[in-house]
Parts: sequence; C-alpha cells; structure tokens
Amino acid sequence: MDLKLLRLSEISASDIIALHNTPEVLRHMPLADTAFDEAACKRWIRDKERQWVEHGYGPWGLFVDDAFAGWGGFQCEQGDADFALVLSPAYWGYGRPIFQHFVRLAFDDMGLASITALLPPSRGHASGLRRLGFEPDGSVRIDGAMFCRYRLRAPG
Repeated sequence: MDLKLLRLSEISASDIIALHNTPEVLRHMPLADTAFDEAACKRWIRDKERQWVEHGYGPWGLFVDDAFAGWGGFQCEQGDADFALVLSPAYWGYGRPIFQHFVRLAFDDMGLASITALLPPSRGHASGLRRLGFEPDGSVRIDGAMFCRYRLRAPG
C-alpha cells in the first residue's frame, strides 16, 4: 500500500462531498450534516485547516495507491490530540496500516504523550481500538452528541 497525505485544501471538493454523503460513512458520523454540499464542504475544509493554525496539527486527505481513500489525522478535542479516520467503504480494510502510520507520526515525530479516539455509541464495541492498545477513558459530549473516549499513551 502506498499512502500519501495531502492537506484537505488540496483535495477535490467533489471527492470529499461524495465521501460525506455515503450512507455507510454517515452512519458512524453523528455530527455530520446530511446536507453536505459544496458550501458545507468549503466551511468544513476551512474549519479543519484552522486546526493546523491553532494547534500545529490537523487532518489530512488520504490517498491509497494514488486514489482518494478518505481523510484522517489529529484534531484538538477538549485539549487532546484526537485521532479521526474516515474512509470510503472500499478502503475499510486499510484502517490498521493507516493508523500505524499516524501513531508513528504522533509519538515519534510530534512527541505527543497520548492520543485519543472518540467513538459514537453507534459503533458498538471497541474491541478494535483495544487491540490497538487504546484504553477506555470516559465519555465526552461534543455538539450535543455523546462519544466514548479511548486513550493510547506513548510507549515508555
């Protein structure tokens, strides 16, 4: 797998709009607006790019073997570098190697002490996160939606 990261502002809006209007993807995004059109996409990209300015990190557009696969990276959520990964269903099997890339980035390059992952209750169990080393770390409410928070601490 050849993984390339591009800033969201460099991604075709039509690719992002298509991803955010995929029913299988929306089912796991409780904060997503079902009316994700070009205007909403521009606001969303602006908000995500602001993460880079305010926190020095943010989400990326992900390309697997030169095809747009989704987006992922870190967003500041309640003071934590929260890992988000939203993939097109055709790329759901690529989550683990993409995650491993971001873990190296977080702990080796960025020097973070921990990262979090937030799962909506619709995701059911979190056995996948636990297999990756995440531990339960309470719950948080963001924009009226409840999430289960999991934390992964840097090695050592």
